[in-house]
Amino acid sequence: MPTPSPSNSPQDNVKPANYKDVFAARQSYTQHTDPCEQAAKASLSCMDRNDYNRDNCMDFFQAYRDCKKAWLEQRREDRRAGRPTPI
Repeated sequence: MPTPSPSNSPQDNVKPANYKDVFAARQSYTQHTDPCEQAAKASLSCMDRNDYNRDNCMDFFQAYRDCKKAWLEQRREDRRAGRPTPI
């Protein structure tokens, strides 16, 4: 599955990809499969563009944290509702 290029706006990465779709697209499930992979890549790309000055990329880091939080909450909600989760 080709990975789209990182976005220029941190807010484009706040909502995680549907984790069930992400896991289904992988050959195998691992603990490292991450629906917020796009936000992580955008953060690293920002660091590259800004000579590794963290202060210039704080919005991207926050977008990644928000994405992870939303993903984990989605998984918890699915488990509470008795819906099967891939992991």
